[in-house]
Amino acid sequence: MNIVMALEMAADCHPDRIAVTSGTKSLTYGDLLRAARTAGAVVRDSGCRYLGLLDINSPAAPVAIFAAAYAGVPYVPMNYRLTRPELEALLARIEPAFLVAAPAYVEALTMPAGNRVVSAEDFLALAQGNTAPATEAPGDPSTVAVQLFTSGTTGTPKAAVLRHENLMSYILGTVDFAGADDADAALVAVPPYHIAGISAVLSSTYACRRMVQLPNFDGATWLTLCRDEGVTNAFVVPTMLSRVMEHLDAIGESGALPAMKAIAYGGGKMPPQVIEKAMAIWPAVDFTNAYGLTETSSTICLLGPEDHRDAFTSADPEVRRRLHSVGKPIGTVEIEIRDAGGKALSAGELGDVFVRGGQVSGEYLGVGSLLDADGWFPTRDRGFVDRYGFLYLDGRADDVIVRGGENISPGEIEDVLREHPAVSDVAVVAMADEQWGEAVAAVVVPREGANVAAADLQDWVRQRLRSSRVPAAIRFRNELPYNEMGKVLRRVLKEDFRDEAQPA
Repeated sequence: MNIVMALEMAADCHPDRIAVTSGTKSLTYGDLLRAARTAGAVVRDSGCRYLGLLDINSPAAPVAIFAAAYAGVPYVPMNYRLTRPELEALLARIEPAFLVAAPAYVEALTMPAGNRVVSAEDFLALAQGNTAPATEAPGDPSTVAVQLFTSGTTGTPKAAVLRHENLMSYILGTVDFAGADDADAALVAVPPYHIAGISAVLSSTYACRRMVQLPNFDGATWLTLCRDEGVTNAFVVPTMLSRVMEHLDAIGESGALPAMKAIAYGGGKMPPQVIEKAMAIWPAVDFTNAYGLTETSSTICLLGPEDHRDAFTSADPEVRRRLHSVGKPIGTVEIEIRDAGGKALSAGELGDVFVRGGQVSGEYLGVGSLLDADGWFPTRDRGFVDRYGFLYLDGRADDVIVRGGENISPGEIEDVLREHPAVSDVAVVAMADEQWGEAVAAVVVPREGANVAAADLQDWVRQRLRSSRVPAAIRFRNELPYNEMGKVLRRVLKEDFRDEAQPA
């Protein structure tokens, strides 16, 4: 199966239904299919081996995704927030590429000679020009559909590879074909270079749902667009939902969203106070926590609407803490927790999270597959599954603090610190220690108007956890550094403690 199957089925079933809206521009599913075929023919005839995108959300993004499939080349959206040297290095790796890019993002770049650059406007113009004849997309299900560069925070970015069969396994296993009503609309606010942005296009297309694009996020615009466009479904990362809540606090508004049916979130750890506040403001909205990775073609676990409501209203601590979980595996994947030696662990035991299923690629260009002999992929996340089957994450394996040979997970310390009434946000990282190798350090964002000392927070942790978990140093910030997908930039915070090694 090729991902164009989703578009061809949607266009055959609902050719006149609006597929995508961005400002004053819109395309029906019939328009989107014709544009993808035409642009695909242009890309194929150009001789380019990739179709790249270096731009914000616009109708060019869904056209490019399907055009690449028709051309038989990988779709490669890139992070326009990267530095000039970083972008030039990535562009050199996909030469020759047919690159759809905003002029502002490429004018300062030294472009590889083999790359052909067109703006989003010109790309859409050629895609809507002379319609190419209907042809089948080339290649088999095992060919590469999407190539996504990792963040590269610890070295040269890796190119994660997703094949058509991986993406279609996810779509067919999680989305009902044509399941959307005529009035349904999904707000696409995540950037197009993230797997959440790609899966939003594919899943909305297969559901025949209208996509409403938000090129640049802010809380006020998100709310306005939801109301003006009658948005029924939305996906946000934790920082986005936090900004929406902050905006409502600032303007003293109720935040009514009459058309909204469901809000999904993921991409980072959601602060409990944020999701609880959102649930109180929008009690009729179905909230879902979606946990997934680039290498798994998006979602592998879901904490569904009823799980949210049960946890929100329960007085049982074990049920209430489910708001901290990412839910249970979707029906098409399996989850396993393993220790450092690869042994499967029992319920409640903390270890490394592994996943298996048809949507799991676990593959990188030039590196190959990281799947083991039985098809399991190491997510590099740590966590545990409780006796009811709910998965709780405890940070990345790379974030583990090794203190005197003891592995300490930042997550358990962060959870305890968040319970302090004066703490709004917190991140725990490793700092150098002459005696233990590494020690625990914390960066805390105090609640507005709160006054708390580092010693008070250290005592708070000491009373609830082992002494080795007590932060040796605490710094205060007005806010934590997050990337656009809601993940804390721990490498930035570690710099705060680089010169603060604890003496032996």
